[in-house]
Amino acid sequence: MSNEKQGGQKTAESTKIAPATGKLGIMVVGLGAVATTFIAGVEAVRRGLAKPIGSLTQMGTIRLGKRTDNRSPLVKDFIPLARLDDIVFTGWDIFEDNVYESAAHAKVLEKDTLEQLKPYLEAIKPLPAVFDQYYVKRLNGTHVKKGKNKRDFANQLIDDIRAFKATVDRVVVIWCGSTEIFIEPSAVHQTIEAFEKGLDDDDIGIAPSQIYAYAALSEGVPFANGAPNLTVDIPAMIELSKKNAAPICGKDFKTGQTFMKTVLAPAFKARLLGVSGWYSTNILGNRDGEVLDDPESFKTKEESKLGVLDYILQPDLYPDLYKDIYHKVRINYYPPRGDNKEGWDNIDIFGWLGYPMQIKVDFLCRDSILAAPIALDLVLFLDLAKRTPELRSIGIQEWLSFYLKSPQTAAGLYPEHDLFIQSMKLKNTLRHIMGEDLITHLGLEYYD
Repeated sequence: MSNEKQGGQKTAESTKIAPATGKLGIMVVGLGAVATTFIAGVEAVRRGLAKPIGSLTQMGTIRLGKRTDNRSPLVKDFIPLARLDDIVFTGWDIFEDNVYESAAHAKVLEKDTLEQLKPYLEAIKPLPAVFDQYYVKRLNGTHVKKGKNKRDFANQLIDDIRAFKATVDRVVVIWCGSTEIFIEPSAVHQTIEAFEKGLDDDDIGIAPSQIYAYAALSEGVPFANGAPNLTVDIPAMIELSKKNAAPICGKDFKTGQTFMKTVLAPAFKARLLGVSGWYSTNILGNRDGEVLDDPESFKTKEESKLGVLDYILQPDLYPDLYKDIYHKVRINYYPPRGDNKEGWDNIDIFGWLGYPMQIKVDFLCRDSILAAPIALDLVLFLDLAKRTPELRSIGIQEWLSFYLKSPQTAAGLYPEHDLFIQSMKLKNTLRHIMGEDLITHLGLEYYD
């Protein structure tokens, strides 16, 4: 990054981050289990009913300077983030249920919690959504927009964004909708012009999530993708993001099983322990599980989950340890489990002289409880990026990889999946934009 003086000090110009004044509008695509848990959780925290556990922006600290300086402020006190009290929610959904009704149906939050928040949640009613069952086979939307073609749908979404913009000071759009069928990048995705022609021609390669992203980025609004869909990770959207200073990042909230992989795999590599096989299976009973029961939607999720180990373990660099790893991922729809997903992993490792060992992990997680603080941090950090001169026009915010199963990078760069490297990248980016020294953990100065 530019604008640095000797010794790591930045020029005053590069640190002119616009303040987070006024209201931040969050437009959520898909008001299902994750979104309603996110919205209800923010309101519960605002009312002092709960703590924002799992949120780096709300509970995390950041070390500044040397260990002996004893400077570790809260992240939210160090950088100019929007306050929770200034967040305003709206969104789109393919069903008419308001946020209270949808949250009650999702059965993630306890009834007592929802009843305390009922008047607030009932007031958030979804806008009709852009929906095409071709891309999500297991759902049948009843609260959907009607239009002549995909261009018409994009224009309707732009109208929605502009109307909401008129009521708040800044806007971020976040996809919390279902996983679409697997789509390969094609000619329609290569340039803004090709994509816009595809909108006019109803190109089959343009899925609803891409229409939402196009509408947001066209309006200069940052966009986060909580699902593994092919959405902003195409050249047309990257170009649009840079052109309109609308930050984007990777995709697919890193919640349960993949979160554990990005913790465990770096440990195996750090200790140079071999891995011969990694079998992962999930059972999940919410709407996400139902959608992923369709093989075409599962293919999209599978691609997102499978890439993690290759990038962390680097079998080309460590062929004796990881070249022949057998990696299998399964997701099974099991309605009785609801949102309480079970992720079970069997890991076959080997150590000194090739002697085999096994590790079993059974993660009885709550999918939406893990995803909600990720959604909060992403929208707050994307809003920060939009207000930061050095970040807003670079397109991809790779420093947000920490939150995502599929980090997005500049062309030619492999993605970094190691959770601890991702955490360092995130915090060093915050230090950098605030003019603080980066932390390398070298530590030799303490022993001079």
